[in-house]
Amino acid sequence: MTNPTISGSGGRILVDCLKTHGVDKVFCVPGESYLEVIDALYDVKDAIKLVVCRHESGAANMAEAYGKLTNRPGIAMVTRGPGATHASIGIHTAYQDSTPLILFVGQVARGTMEREAFQEVDFRRFFGQMTKWVAQVDDPRRIPEYVSRAFHTAVSGRPGPVVLALPEDMLVEQATAMTSPRFQRVAASPSANQMGQVKALLAAASKPVVIVGGSGWTAPACDDLKRFAESWSLPVACAFRFQDLFDNLHPQYAGDVGIALNPKLAMRIKEADLVLAIGPRLGEMTTGGYTLFDIPKTRQKLVHVHSGAEELGRVYAADLPINAGMPEIATALALLQPDSAPAWTDETRAANADYLAWSTPANIVGQLQMGAIMAWLRDALPPDAIICNGAGNYATWVHRYHRYRRFRTQLAPTSGAMGYGVPASIAAKCVHPERVVVCFAGDGCFMMSASELATAMQYELPVIFIVVNNGHYGTIRMHQENLHPGRVHGTALHNPDFAAYAQSFGAFGEIVETTEQFVPAFGRALDSGKPAVLELRLTVEAITPSKTLSAIREQALKKLDAGRQ
Repeated sequence: MTNPTISGSGGRILVDCLKTHGVDKVFCVPGESYLEVIDALYDVKDAIKLVVCRHESGAANMAEAYGKLTNRPGIAMVTRGPGATHASIGIHTAYQDSTPLILFVGQVARGTMEREAFQEVDFRRFFGQMTKWVAQVDDPRRIPEYVSRAFHTAVSGRPGPVVLALPEDMLVEQATAMTSPRFQRVAASPSANQMGQVKALLAAASKPVVIVGGSGWTAPACDDLKRFAESWSLPVACAFRFQDLFDNLHPQYAGDVGIALNPKLAMRIKEADLVLAIGPRLGEMTTGGYTLFDIPKTRQKLVHVHSGAEELGRVYAADLPINAGMPEIATALALLQPDSAPAWTDETRAANADYLAWSTPANIVGQLQMGAIMAWLRDALPPDAIICNGAGNYATWVHRYHRYRRFRTQLAPTSGAMGYGVPASIAAKCVHPERVVVCFAGDGCFMMSASELATAMQYELPVIFIVVNNGHYGTIRMHQENLHPGRVHGTALHNPDFAAYAQSFGAFGEIVETTEQFVPAFGRALDSGKPAVLELRLTVEAITPSKTLSAIREQALKKLDAGRQ
C-alpha cells in the first residue's frame, strides 16, 4: 500500500498538515517571514478561520485559551524575533498551566543563520525551558513528521506548548512529502493494584480531603469524579483557578485552594489524615506557599495523581503516586465503591458549610460593592457562561464569590500572568459564540491587552469586559503597604476613560460608580450585541474582600513599632 503524498510549497504542505490534524482556528499577527503560510491559508479559509490579532501576546494567549477549552492544541503563528518574544508570555502560561499549544514562528532564511540576521533569535535557547519541545524544520519534506510530533507532544502525558521554527526560504521551497495520520492522545492509566491501594487508604481514613485540578479533564471525567466523591461522601476542593472541575453548588464542595485561601479550609487540609490530589501539580499556589504539606514527606497520607510522571515525587514524596490521565483515573475512581458507609459525612457537610459562609459577600468601603455585584452575576448568568480573568487583586472577588457550575466555564492563568483575560475571552467567544462570555480585568491588567478590543470588534465577538478601575497596581500596592507602609512609589496609574476608549472602537462603553448602577448597565451591555466595556470605579481603599489599604498599613506599622521595642 502506498502512503498518500502532499505536493507544493513548504507553506502549503504545512497548511495541509494542519487540516489533517483538525485545526479549525489559527491566531496570528502576520509577518513577512511566513507569507507563504498565510497565502496557503487563503485557500482553506472556509475550513480554518484566521483570527488576526493586534499583538503577538494576544495571539498566543488566545491559542492558550483555545487549548484549555478544547483539549486540542491551540495554534498561534508569529514572525521571527520581536513576534516570537512577544508571544513568549502565552508560551510560559501554557507551560505552567499545562495547556496544549503549538506556536509556529517564521524564521530567517537558512543561508543567513548564525549571523544575527534581521530579527534572528535562537529559538531553542529562548524557548527551551518553557516548552515541551522546540525544533526547526529545515526540509519541507519533513513537515508532516515534525507537525505530527508537535501535536502528539502537546497533548500527551502532561500537556504543554511546542514551538516550531519555520525558515522563510524553506516555506517557499517546492517539495513532495508523505502525509501523516491525525494525532492521537497518549495517556497512562492506573493499575488495578493502585486502585486497590486507593480503596484501602480510604477505608483506613477518618478525615480525607480531595483536591482536584490540572489540565486534561473532560466533561465525562468530571461526571465520573462527582460519582466517586458521592459514593465516598468526600469533601472536594478545587486547585487554584480550576474551580470549574466540580459544581460549586454541590453539597460536598469545600472551596478553592489558592490565593486568599479560606483559613478553615487550610486547617482542614493540614489536619486531614488522607489527601487525594487528583490532577494538580501541587505547586506554590495550591499549597499555600508550600505550607499545607511538609516537604518532602507530608504529614498526611498523600495520593498524588498526575498526567506527567516527572511531576510525581518532584516536591512531595507521595504515599501513592499514580501516573494517569484525568479521564483514565476518573473512570477508575467512579468504579470504586466503599464496603460500608463512610464515617466522615458530618465533616463533609461542615466543609461545605464553611465554604458557603466564606463565599457569602461582605460589605467593603465605598459605594461600589464588588461582592454584591458578583452575587448578582452568579445568580443571573447562565450556568454555562464563561468567566475569564487575568491577574490582580480584583480577581479575589471573582474567585471567592462566583460559583462555577459547569466544566470549562473558567479561564484564568495559574501562571499569574496579567493581560490574559481580554484575549482569553475573545478566544472563548470564538470557540463558543452561543455562550455568554464575561471578562474581568483590573485597570492595569486590561491595558496590557486592551488593543485586542479591536480584534473583538473585527470579528463581531460580543464579550462583556468588566474593568475594575482603582487607579493603581492593586496587588503590588497591597504588598507595598504590608512591607513598606506609607512609602507608596511606582504603583499609581493614570488611566483613560475606559468607556470612551471602548466607544472609540465602536464598542459599547459605560461607567459604573455605584452598586445600583451595575445591573441596568450590564443589561444594556448585553443587549447591545457588541463587545462592551463596563468600567467599575472602585475606591483605592477597597483592596481585598475583607481589608482596606488603611487597615493593612496600620497593621504593618504596628508590627514595625513592635519590632523596634
